[in-house]
Amino acid sequence: MSALNPYDGFLDGRPLEEILAATADKIAEYVQAIGADEQRKPAPGKWSAAEIVCHLADCEIVFGFRLRQTLAEDHHIIQPFDQDLWAKTYAGVPAGAALSAFSGVRRWNLLLIRALLPASAGKPVSHPERGAMTFQTIVETMAGHDLNHLEQLRRLAGSAAA
Repeated sequence: MSALNPYDGFLDGRPLEEILAATADKIAEYVQAIGADEQRKPAPGKWSAAEIVCHLADCEIVFGFRLRQTLAEDHHIIQPFDQDLWAKTYAGVPAGAALSAFSGVRRWNLLLIRALLPASAGKPVSHPERGAMTFQTIVETMAGHDLNHLEQLRRLAGSAAA
């Protein structure tokens, strides 16, 4: 696992844009299997499927901001956030609503990524906890983050079908 991208272990060799473009459809597939209003937590301290999708929607906004700030500013420093504090707002939010938000913001972010990679891949940015990064590192983190949470949703979908 890279200190720059804590999700690089989830990357599977596919092109990053392919992973990013497929995520919304995979979320939709799992939400359909689980149920869009499912709020049951798989274990104490774990997120429900709906909360995972809410988290993905929030993160897509954060990633979009990080990508744009990296491009807009020299020596931009990423602002970390506490995902558990953000998750306190997820109670009762249906996965379908979060998926709609995720899908729209992801389409917008993909337009930016496709327009600017590979030319902007090396644009530097700094993360206070991870150090020097690049625009490319953010995109890699997005893809690995997607795959991590898609695996969680896949397992929840499997247990919902059982």
